[in-house]
Amino acid sequence: MKRSIVITGGAGFIGSHVVRLFVNKYPDYHIINLDKLTYAGNLANLKDVELRPNYSFVRMDICDFDAFHALMQREHVDGIIHLAAESHVDRSIKDPFTFARTNVMGTLSLLQAAKLYWESLPERYEGKMFYHISTDEVYGALTMNCPEGVQPPFTTTASSTQHHMAYGTEFFTEATKYNPHSPYSASKASSDHFVRAFHDTYGMPTVVTNCSNNYGPYQFPEKLIPLFINNIRHRRPLPVYGRGENVRDWLYVEDHARAIDLIFHRGTPAETYNIGGFNEWKNIDIIHMVVRVVDRLLGRSEGADLDLISYVTDRLGHDARYAIDSSKLQRELGWEPSLQFEEGIERTVRWYLDNEEWLNNITSGEYEKYYESMYAGR
Repeated sequence: MKRSIVITGGAGFIGSHVVRLFVNKYPDYHIINLDKLTYAGNLANLKDVELRPNYSFVRMDICDFDAFHALMQREHVDGIIHLAAESHVDRSIKDPFTFARTNVMGTLSLLQAAKLYWESLPERYEGKMFYHISTDEVYGALTMNCPEGVQPPFTTTASSTQHHMAYGTEFFTEATKYNPHSPYSASKASSDHFVRAFHDTYGMPTVVTNCSNNYGPYQFPEKLIPLFINNIRHRRPLPVYGRGENVRDWLYVEDHARAIDLIFHRGTPAETYNIGGFNEWKNIDIIHMVVRVVDRLLGRSEGADLDLISYVTDRLGHDARYAIDSSKLQRELGWEPSLQFEEGIERTVRWYLDNEEWLNNITSGEYEKYYESMYAGR
């Protein structure tokens, strides 16, 4: 194989899309999917590539330094794409220690193992890359105001420019100072700093990307869009934090995977790239859209399930608005999103409705029991 690349968290939502893309696009690469198979990891996400000759799976905790260092040596790993992370804000509020362990100490374990192995080679860091995937939440929150002449919410004919400037003219750039507000974003901010420190101190080729909210197939159904699709399907309540006024920038997951591929191969070491959809929406407007699409595809009267919406106490430290400026990535590497949001939501809803077995297996917890029995005693 030309290259040996570890993708951590490859059984998760974003990771499985990256693994699939690399396995299919680069048959001369050995793609190693490294995942602990916690609640958010599911090998069923990769059934279509699990028998490919250039793919292998390794069950491992990223905090296990000795095991990962041995893997680096055994497989002659020259690239790491690091997606493994605890990522749900609500869970971080209840259990910040787990987030610090996985997101900070796990990242440090990978960095140190890579450093020791790569520095032992004659060529040292030549041709190597440690790519760390982070979040826009490390930047904190943006002010929210509607520019003159732009009146959200939008119809399906709204332009991408309108969506990008829907709720303000201020955006996160690569130069935005970090200001995390939750245990989750604080843990990701810390891991970002460690990655950059390994470049500055040891000369390790690293790159960091900060991405906006992803959506699409295979997302764990505790997240907003798949959770609400499933609840609408079963006519269960749709709990909305506060008044649903919080704004997020949304990106279809396959567009994110394309960006990761591009940056891994062509990005400049030590650089940071923001990845966003130029696509801001209030949570309540997304929920209305999802209800209408699910109702239509299920043969119900469009909007019939809007009465399922209920408003609950807002999340602690709930940032009002995130919005990513991806112009650096567009300008330097030519990347841009491929889908309009409405098209992406339609694809996403159809996928969940067409994959009830996958969804039921997740929501029932059966997949976790299967992995517990499979790996018992290992």
